[in-house]
Amino acid sequence: MMSRLPTALSRLDAERLRAIRRGIEKESLRATESGALALTPHPAALGSALTHPHITTDYSESQLELITGVHATPETCLEELLRVHQFTMRALGDEMLWVSSMPCVLPADENIPIGRYGSSNVGRAKSVYRMGLAHRYGRRMQTISGIHYNWSMPGVDSEGYFALIRNFRRHAFLLLYLFGASPALCSSFVEGRDHGLQQLAPGTMYMPHATSLRMGRLGYQSDAQASLAVSYNGLEGYAASLHDALTRPYPAYEAIGITNPGGEYNQLATSLLQIENEFYGPIRPKRVILPGERPLHALRERGVEYVEVRLMDLDPFLPVGIKAPTLRFLDVFLLHCLLADSPPDTPAEIAAIGRNQHRTAAFGREPGLQLERGNGEIGLADWADELLAACMPIAHSLDAVHGTSDHADAVRSAQALVRDPSQLPSARVLDAIRREHAGSFVGFVRAQSLQSKAKLLALPFAAASQARFESLAQQSVQDQKDIEARDTLPFEAYRQQYIAPERLGLGRAAVAPALAAV
Repeated sequence: MMSRLPTALSRLDAERLRAIRRGIEKESLRATESGALALTPHPAALGSALTHPHITTDYSESQLELITGVHATPETCLEELLRVHQFTMRALGDEMLWVSSMPCVLPADENIPIGRYGSSNVGRAKSVYRMGLAHRYGRRMQTISGIHYNWSMPGVDSEGYFALIRNFRRHAFLLLYLFGASPALCSSFVEGRDHGLQQLAPGTMYMPHATSLRMGRLGYQSDAQASLAVSYNGLEGYAASLHDALTRPYPAYEAIGITNPGGEYNQLATSLLQIENEFYGPIRPKRVILPGERPLHALRERGVEYVEVRLMDLDPFLPVGIKAPTLRFLDVFLLHCLLADSPPDTPAEIAAIGRNQHRTAAFGREPGLQLERGNGEIGLADWADELLAACMPIAHSLDAVHGTSDHADAVRSAQALVRDPSQLPSARVLDAIRREHAGSFVGFVRAQSLQSKAKLLALPFAAASQARFESLAQQSVQDQKDIEARDTLPFEAYRQQYIAPERLGLGRAAVAPALAAV
């Protein structure tokens, strides 16, 4: 099964291994001290959510997204993430960052505030896109938070990245198992829904062997998107699938309409996807876009530049949600996905991958759990052992380059977790909820969130760092004003120009003002 791996690994020179780059985007809800969603605007001290390079909002006005730059090591990446957290925490006053992927106590769906980005066309478009998500999927689903890990290595072309993506999707169950940390949730999240969960205590629902409810049937799921048969066998086929979803009218969304009878915008478009970012998946091929460029056009023109891993839960036991050994394991795992044999995917395999994801998310710690592989089944633990054994030579190669044993240690830790599932983050979360908080999910996460806030505020924070972040915040406010002052197009003309199908294709597209990072 791994026939190509040793040869591919032996051909990787130290220079390329040292040149691996990574960055983190981390979402967290702002919550009140009682554990309810904060309904206040984005804190002014954090600057403009539209233009700040490191501090923005994701779906909700109450959902912060903290972003690092590109880093040569996991350590420097986490150092920057820590500094962004320290500055952010100082601006939150009585509020805190909710440290779980599954949300805090939520108000009625229509009272969850959508992100606001000012009066510019690009700012309005970002809010209209979020309104579209509210109409299509409900606002509660969008309050789920996670960590995205952006990863690249020089010398990998689009074909190589798509081979990586195919293997990642096949083996993603391992990451859900090892790092899933959302086995329970607040019942406000599923109120009025058919959820299939069990009650742990009043106000808390769970699955006894779940690893990541965030990545299961209750998480980022869409029946409409389930109809998308996206193949990862190459850039051309992937781009064609997305192009179709971005341009084909979808009857249920046509019924919603672009605007309501009062003239307010319901959504950006009536197609299956309003924009590229609406396409959910555990990993995405990505490319930095030029101002005014559509992401799909960028991919078609210049190929894949990096991958975005999207299935990592926040670890509620860690102040910034993730730690260095996890990043090292991800580096090893992604290299394995890149170097191992990666046959083309088929519709049947894609369906099986989806079933494996849901099975691991809901039942991952169930003893003897079987997953689908090929025409048969294999125990999750057996498959995990196989993959981890195949990862070890890669870990040794990375350690040789960096003069450490850290990567092999990360793989050994993963092997220990397969042997003793009681030490998995999902098991530790449930144990703490039961033992220390009488079965209360909100009680547990509230305590962890307050503890994380206290730890972050207690750490030394250099005056120079504070001044630098204050300057970035002020600059972002000015940048937003400049964008608003430059606008000349009426919003409807801007919207139509942005979603025009010709801007998705190859060749010199008509470039509209950027709808960056919607």
